[in-house]
Amino acid sequence: MLFPSHLTSGLTPLIIDPKDPGEHYAPWQELSKAAIDPNPFFGPEFLIPFLENMETPKVHLCVLKEAETGRWMMAAPVVRRRPGLAIPVTSLYATEYGPLGVPLMQSDAGPQTTDAFLQLAAEQGGMPVVAMPYMPVEGTSARILSQSDHWHLATSTPAERAAHDAGLLGEAQFASAFSGKRRKELPRLMRRLAEQGEVKLASVSGPQAVEQFEAFLELEEKGWKGKSGTALKSRPQTLTFARAMIATRATRDGVRIDTLQVGGEAIALLVILREGTKAFSWKIAYNEDFGKYSPGAQLALYALERNLNDPDLTDGADSLAVPGHTMIEPLWNGRIRTATMLFARSLPGRLLQAGAKADIVTEQRLRRYARKYLKRGKNT
Repeated sequence: MLFPSHLTSGLTPLIIDPKDPGEHYAPWQELSKAAIDPNPFFGPEFLIPFLENMETPKVHLCVLKEAETGRWMMAAPVVRRRPGLAIPVTSLYATEYGPLGVPLMQSDAGPQTTDAFLQLAAEQGGMPVVAMPYMPVEGTSARILSQSDHWHLATSTPAERAAHDAGLLGEAQFASAFSGKRRKELPRLMRRLAEQGEVKLASVSGPQAVEQFEAFLELEEKGWKGKSGTALKSRPQTLTFARAMIATRATRDGVRIDTLQVGGEAIALLVILREGTKAFSWKIAYNEDFGKYSPGAQLALYALERNLNDPDLTDGADSLAVPGHTMIEPLWNGRIRTATMLFARSLPGRLLQAGAKADIVTEQRLRRYARKYLKRGKNT
């Protein structure tokens, strides 16, 4: 693989099988912990059990490391896939189980590093366009990537999802969430809930989180996800992956589970992944028999307050929720703007980039039409 010297001065490219990193596990983990924009879904604790258990395409981990020190500067899983209907591109491997496509980057990585990484990824994927789906467009990584003089950037599928900040801005968001009608309604519902038994809100991490995750799995399976076959326990593959991932992350306090209990019974559980300076709200489940007490909203508000009191979470939290989520958006009223970033440098690449962007837009439009008609069919 050939790289122009002005792009690779002091950098060494590396391609590894993420399912079997061997000696590369430690530097991969170090980069995941140090990344300027945290992404738990591209680290070994998530990606290895995911690839080992789920049906996936062939994934390679593309890495740039310092030639002198061996320190990893930038890394991400790469595949060849169709982000739209028909046109294949090289893409970072973000899925619905981890809807975040920001690569792992050191804080001192600059445009020279990102240019070399894009070339490495394009070569590995065999396509002259590199896609980064679910990319936070206002993050530091996106800003550095957009500064390239060698790669042309186009964006598609802009969206925004619920989040919250840390510090004073986060406190203001919490005050806003707990105001108006909610200021009276949520405490009133909690008082009514207390008539069913003692109400307790709590958080666990470490080995206790592994134990509590089993309660989450049971509760999720009993709800609508279990009925629709989308709960983690619905398939052996997702169950094995999730258990392994949680157990691995729990060894370094990389997971926290928040719980709402009534009379000693968990009626709502929220699984939060902690990575670096940020929290990620991965999965939530609640007992639908208690739905009139808004257990999901009660727990989401508690999680917000809990995050604000955690001195390590200086970058707040990402809900990972779909845009427009009716429960979380009024409570976590910060926003993360995302898009699919498409990079190309050659004339054929630019043409493919334009086609891929149009292809993604068409696919999204068809999805909206399908949802619209399915909803109309349910109401008739």
